Amino acid sequence: MYAIVDIETTGGSPKNGKITEIAIFVHNGQTIVDSFSSLVNPECNIPDFISRLTGINNEMVANAPKFYEIAKKIVEITSNKIFVAHNVTFDYSFVREEYQQLGYNYKRKTLCTVQLSRKFIPGHASYSLGNLCKDLAIPINGRHRAAGDALATVQLFEIILSKQLGREVNLFNPL
Repeated sequence: MYAIVDIETTGGSPKNGKITEIAIFVHNGQTIVDSFSSLVNPECNIPDFISRLTGINNEMVANAPKFYEIAKKIVEITSNKIFVAHNVTFDYSFVREEYQQLGYNYKRKTLCTVQLSRKFIPGHASYSLGNLCKDLAIPINGRHRAAGDALATVQLFEIILSKQLGREVNLFNPL
């Protein structure tokens, strides 16, 4: 089972940034079987350039739950699942940092769809999510929004799974 995750944040560093949105799609290797999505009140200002990129502004998150208020749900929905993301180090490090600040050691096996795409879908000039989706005709409904990017990552992951079926491949990349 896989938890395909995308987050939006206040910046590029988990030590200085906070999560503003999270989307998780639980996938059984065939289809989505569960999901969770929420804006997150980062308890700090969202920089203007981030708001322009994501469309998420301070007003949108003012009444959203704080991370600690959804932390139990995230633990439950990702429990015993492989944490999958496009550039997994980014998403996973932010999620782990949020839990670390709560005094909890969040640990999951991880898979990176950037690395998997390079292996199973070679020959692309760019492996960014936007460019790969354009090349593979995967629609992104809500680019730079957690649910839109996570659903596109689900479709990319399904393509990768179909490419590696029948091969003896170890997909795991624990952090």
